[in-house]
Amino acid sequence: MVKFSYTILYVKNVSESIEFYEKAFGFERKFITPENNYGEITSGDTTISFADIQLASSNLSNGFKVSVKGEKPFGIELGFTTENVELVFNHAVKMGATPLEKIKVKPWGQEVAYVQDINGFLIEICSPMS
Repeated sequence: MVKFSYTILYVKNVSESIEFYEKAFGFERKFITPENNYGEITSGDTTISFADIQLASSNLSNGFKVSVKGEKPFGIELGFTTENVELVFNHAVKMGATPLEKIKVKPWGQEVAYVQDINGFLIEICSPMS
């Protein structure tokens, strides 16, 4: 059986990235390496990991596209559910996220908003599906 365990975001600064997710969303730090090149946070059932650009480059011989804040995000998102989308959206922006799309109510009743994190990764903040 295959189980989805974690997502690794390739970032310029692991500590700053972890601090952003702690402050903006209340996630808890699991650990960070002494070299400060890899770290993890707990975000419910799934771990979000961060690897610095140099470490990530050592894993991929042909390189990769670096996410940049202010540019169009990749065609993938991290989805965070909450009972109060507006509160979490506003708090994330206050902590350094870039607002991309304010709250919209989907035809099925779900509230959805989008921000970019401090590295340019796309985050959906939405109400849970009933």
